[in-house]
Amino acid sequence: MASLALKDISKRFDNVKALSRVNLHVEDGEFCVLLGPSGCGKSTLLQIVAGLTGQDEGSVLLDGEPVDRLSPRERDVAMVFQTYALYPHMSVSQNLGFGLRMRGVNKSIIRQKILETARLLGIEHLLDRKPRQLSGGQRQRVAMGRALVRRPRLFLLDEPLSNLDARLRINVRLELKRLHAQIRTTVVYVTHDQVEAMTLGDKVVVMREGRIHQIARPETIYDRPADTFVATFIGSPPMNIFKGKLTWREGGFKFQNEDFSLDLGRLPAPPGEHVVEIGIRPEEIDVGQGPGTLLLAQVEMLSNVGADKYIHARLEGTPITVRAPKEATYQPGQIVSLVIHPERLHIFYKGRRI
Repeated sequence: MASLALKDISKRFDNVKALSRVNLHVEDGEFCVLLGPSGCGKSTLLQIVAGLTGQDEGSVLLDGEPVDRLSPRERDVAMVFQTYALYPHMSVSQNLGFGLRMRGVNKSIIRQKILETARLLGIEHLLDRKPRQLSGGQRQRVAMGRALVRRPRLFLLDEPLSNLDARLRINVRLELKRLHAQIRTTVVYVTHDQVEAMTLGDKVVVMREGRIHQIARPETIYDRPADTFVATFIGSPPMNIFKGKLTWREGGFKFQNEDFSLDLGRLPAPPGEHVVEIGIRPEEIDVGQGPGTLLLAQVEMLSNVGADKYIHARLEGTPITVRAPKEATYQPGQIVSLVIHPERLHIFYKGRRI
C-alpha cells in the first residue's frame, strides 16, 4: 500500500486544457473516488498516476517519492479499465497469473496467489473457464482479480462497473466495499455515478472541466456543497436553486426574487444588497402546515420513483421539486402549501458557499 500525492498536475491536449493545477492527497489505505461528468479530466488524471500519460506540469508522488520518471511497471500500480481487457484465449487462472508470470515469479507462488485471490473474489469455481463463458459480473471480478493478485502499492479503477446492468452493478459495488474493508489497500476510483461515489468513497473528489471543486467525505459533499455545481451535481433529484437578491433589513437578511421572498435571519455576509443563489434539497421541504416560511405552489406533476414520490410544482414562475409523503395523491393544478425552514437553506455568493 502507499499514499498518493498529486502536486499542481496540468495537462493539455492541443488547445484543450484537460487538467489545470490539480492537487490531491490520498492517505495510505484510503478509498478515494474521482467524481464528475464525462470530459472533466478524471480518467486522464488516473492515467497520469499510472504512468500511461505524461503530465505537462506538476508531480506524482507515492509515499512522498516522485515517480514521474518511472515507467508504469516500475510504479507498481494496478489499473482496472472500463473494458475488462481479458485475454480471450486464456483461462481465468491464466488471466489472473499473467502479470506474475511476466515478472518471473515462482510457479508455486503464482498458484497460491491465484487461489487466494479467487477465494477472496468468490471465483474459485471459474478458474478453468474462458472469458467467453463468463457473465459480465464474473468478467469484471476476474479483471479486478488480475490487478489484486500481485498486491500492488496502488489500485486504479476507471469506471469498472459502467458496462454492468443496474442490479449487477449494485452487487459488485457491495463486493468492492467488502473487499476494500478486508485488504485495506489504497484505491483511486473513477466514476460519473454519484451513487457509486457516495457508497464507496472514504473521500470524494468532485471535478469539472479539469479542476477540483470539492474534496470531502461523502456526507460533507452532500450536506455542505462548496459551490452550486457540487450542490446540483450531487443528489437525485438535484437541489433546488433560486437566484435573487439578499438584502439587510432590520437586523436580518431577506431573500427576494420575482416570485417569492424568505426571511433568513442573521448570516455571515456583509450588510447591503447582494445577488445570491439559495438552495434547498427536495427532502428538506415540508408539505402542509408547520413552523417556518409558508409558500404556495401549483402542482405540475407527481412522480413516483418507488420508495419516494416527488412533487414538481411552481412558485408562480419558479420551478421547485419537493419530496412528497408516500400516500400523496396530488393532481396537476392543485395548490399545495410548502414549509421552508431557513436553517436548512444553502446560500451561495458568486457560485461559492457562504
